[in-house]
Amino acid sequence: MVEQIKQRGRDRVSRLINWGHWFAFFNGILAMLIGIRYLQSPGLPDSLIGWGYLTVSTIGHFSFLSFIVYLVLLFPITLLLPYSRILRGYAAIIACIGLCTLLYDTVVYQDYGMHLTPFAFDLAWADLNGLMQGPSFIIIPVVILTIELVAANWLWKRIERIQRRNLGNKLVVFIGICFVSSHLVHIWADAADVTEITRFDDTYPISYPATAKTFMENHGIDGSNNPDIKVERSLRYPQAPLQCHADAQPNVLLIAVDSFRADLVDSQTMPFLQHYSQQNQLFTHYLSGGNQYSSGMFSLLYGLQGSYMDAVDLNYTAPLLTQTLKQQGYLLGLFTTDDGVNEAKPKAIFKDFAPVLASEKGGSALSDIASVDAFQQWRHQQHGPWFALLNLKSPEDYDTPVGFLGVQTVKPAKPLKPAEKVLFNQYRQSLNFIDQQLQRLLEALPQDTIVLITGVSGKLFTSNTDEARHNLSPDNIQVPLIIHWPGSVSGKVNYRTSHYGVVPTLMTQVLGCTNPASDYSAGRHLMQPDDQTWLYIGDNRVFAIYQQNEITVIDRHGKYRIYDEDYSHRLHKKMSAPEMIEVMREGRRLYSH
Repeated sequence: MVEQIKQRGRDRVSRLINWGHWFAFFNGILAMLIGIRYLQSPGLPDSLIGWGYLTVSTIGHFSFLSFIVYLVLLFPITLLLPYSRILRGYAAIIACIGLCTLLYDTVVYQDYGMHLTPFAFDLAWADLNGLMQGPSFIIIPVVILTIELVAANWLWKRIERIQRRNLGNKLVVFIGICFVSSHLVHIWADAADVTEITRFDDTYPISYPATAKTFMENHGIDGSNNPDIKVERSLRYPQAPLQCHADAQPNVLLIAVDSFRADLVDSQTMPFLQHYSQQNQLFTHYLSGGNQYSSGMFSLLYGLQGSYMDAVDLNYTAPLLTQTLKQQGYLLGLFTTDDGVNEAKPKAIFKDFAPVLASEKGGSALSDIASVDAFQQWRHQQHGPWFALLNLKSPEDYDTPVGFLGVQTVKPAKPLKPAEKVLFNQYRQSLNFIDQQLQRLLEALPQDTIVLITGVSGKLFTSNTDEARHNLSPDNIQVPLIIHWPGSVSGKVNYRTSHYGVVPTLMTQVLGCTNPASDYSAGRHLMQPDDQTWLYIGDNRVFAIYQQNEITVIDRHGKYRIYDEDYSHRLHKKMSAPEMIEVMREGRRLYSH
């Protein structure tokens, strides 16, 4: 008798476990249907390989999430309280909470471009009225709970009939194959740089696709042999067709110096440029859009914040500035090095330029001399209007030519460590060398040429590349901007400006575009003070929000730290939610919905 009771108990638990597996599978299907909403941001695939990967990835990922929820929250209760009525009600509530959380995550992801984290939750809570409009946020949970209760009871009544069909093992094998194959395909796509697959990396929550680029490259997979894949456009760039008509076609030279700090354009280090700035327009509080070459150059030429750097569309779409210049008959020349081209993002950033690449074998100082010489020769060969981008690289490497006689060493204005003092004075030598190159270049240039001189990013005095990459302080961000505009009076612009304003300025003043700058840029005309209280600095992995009296640094996981305006003290305070909401929405504004 006792043995029969134990057997009935074991049978009941076994039936509940079987029921739980099927209930989890049912919720995996519901999760997949909700997960379709995530695809509005990256857009649907436009190739067979993209659809294949997305299908197996979706099935494997959401089935896995559903099973994990069952294993953690339902399976222990099945053993502790093996009563079907209690378990069915509990399971329906847990499933309803899970699906509602997933649904809410899709809303947050569409609006902010990130999944739920403490940071994203704080933003979403502050913006709850904007995210949850209408009575749907009350109706939908009730509908989901009703579906869960009906499904739980329906499965319980038919669990024995379902078991007799022996479908369970086949489904487990099928889902396992989908899960494993999605990771294997992603390993290959990551190694071969197949963006049609890798662009979905951050689409689903708690998704960590396997990567093995180095391993795959060692086994003969070369990213240069990518399949030629068409990509569905998900970015509205520009947001409206451009209306441009220019009355004149002045030549334009944009000089972008790597690692160019604004505080060292002085009479001791760069006497020529300091004098040149007094004769032209000097922007005294000017910031790059990033602390690295890639993010700085992206913000300079696209005029968009770094959250768009990995937008797959931009691998095929050149900056609107260069597109429009080309359409109006300008010849575009790029003067840099191989590294200058290879390190730039996205792939189409220099698409419209005719590149002239200097050799880097003798160091960046010699390559800068070669770039200046190549530009001078190129300029004399042009018979129509031209736009040139001259990228000088010596300050990044503290480089000068052998035998260069520069400036005397001086004491830094700010306290530095002994090793930093050495780098500081070597950096000044490099800037002095750049100053001499600018002198021989600009003195030979016709006065009717529009000239913009700026830095791609700032410079931190450290040999630790990882520290420099993650530091978003003003030292690493603030760069000079000097503009020679024929017919304009000299003077200083003391309000805050940034790389984001260069594109709108050239589009309106040179190319005669009448569209509002918001159609194609995150910035405003440089000669118009911007009432925006924040500025986005960085890429989409680590970025800073520069506000009036503080700097908030945020990583891709939503962890944030707040510093004072000098970046010298960390402030233990909460972030300003309204401005952060504006930042996140600007980062999604150009995506099609």
